[in-house]
Amino acid sequence: MKVLIIRFSSIGDIVLTSPVLRCLKQQVKDVRIHFATKSPFADLVRFSPHVDRLHTLTDRSGGLIQELKAERFDLVIDLHHNLRTSRIKRALGVPSRSFPKLNVEKWLLVNLKLDRLPRMHIVDRYLSTLEDLGVRNDRMGLDLFIPPDREVPIDELPSSHRQGYTALAIGAAHTTKRLPLHKLTELAQAVEGPLVLIGGGTDKAVAAAIQTAVGGRAFDATGRFDILGSASLIRRANSVIAHDSGAMHVAAAFRRKVVSVWGSTAPVFGMGPYIPEHPERAIVAEVQGLACRPCSKIGFDRCPQGHFRCMERQDIAAIAQAARP
Repeated sequence: MKVLIIRFSSIGDIVLTSPVLRCLKQQVKDVRIHFATKSPFADLVRFSPHVDRLHTLTDRSGGLIQELKAERFDLVIDLHHNLRTSRIKRALGVPSRSFPKLNVEKWLLVNLKLDRLPRMHIVDRYLSTLEDLGVRNDRMGLDLFIPPDREVPIDELPSSHRQGYTALAIGAAHTTKRLPLHKLTELAQAVEGPLVLIGGGTDKAVAAAIQTAVGGRAFDATGRFDILGSASLIRRANSVIAHDSGAMHVAAAFRRKVVSVWGSTAPVFGMGPYIPEHPERAIVAEVQGLACRPCSKIGFDRCPQGHFRCMERQDIAAIAQAARP
C-alpha cells in the first residue's frame, strides 16, 4: 500500500504528525509512506525512518499535483484539511481521509464560550484517520530526527553553558501568544543558571533586551541556526520554557521538561504539550478564570480587550520554579 500524508505547515503541526508516521509504518505491513509539506519545513520529516519519500510544495501546487499523480497512491491522509489540500485530493482521485478540525466547536468556545470540544489531543484526531486500517496510538509520543551533522556543535556555546542550561523559546506566531517583553525579562531574571534564547531572526530585538537585563547568562541563539539546529539546542536543554509554539512541540518530541505559557489560545483546543509517557514533564501555565479567554484559536496581533490579562497576570515565579531541572 502506498499512502500520501499531507501537512504543509507549520513547525509544531508537522512534529505532531510524527506518531501517525510511526504507527502507520509499524502497524501496517508493507506500507510505503510519502509526505507532502512546504519546502521551509521539509527537514522536519526529511530524516524520519518512517517516511519513504518526501514531496515539497514551493509557490504553487500545480507542479506538486503532477508529481503526486505519477505516484499512483492508494490512499491520501489529509492532516491539513484546507482548500489547497481539497484540490489535491480531487486531482489525485483516490480514496482519502481528513482529520476532524472541529472548527464549529472551536468557534463556539471562542465566540460564545460554549465548550463542546472533546477532550482529545490533536494527535488522536490525526490518528483517527487511520482507524479503518487498524492503526492505533502506541502512546510513544512525538518524534523528531536530527542527523549529527545538522546539530549545533557544543563548542558553539559559551563554556558556561556546556554543562547544561534552560532553553527559553521567546517566539510565537502571534503577539497574543507571547509574553510581553517586560514579563519575558522578569522571567529570564527569575530562572537560575545559564539560558539559551531560542527564536527566529524577528526575535533578535527581544533577545537583546533580555541579554541586557541578565548579562552573559543568556546566550542569544535567535536567528543563528536553522530549524534542526535550533531543535538540537532544545534537545540538549535541561528544561524548556516556551509559548504555544513549535518550540513547545519540539521540546515534547525530545521528552524535555517543558513549561508551556498560554495566552489568547488554550490547551483545550487539543494542542498542548504531548508527552504521554511522561505527562509530568508537560507543564501548562495559564491564567484561570478569565471570561475573555480563549479569544482566538490562533492568536492576534494585539489583545482585543486591550488589557492582555492572560499574559500580564502570568505567575512568573511559578513558571521559573516549574522549569527547574
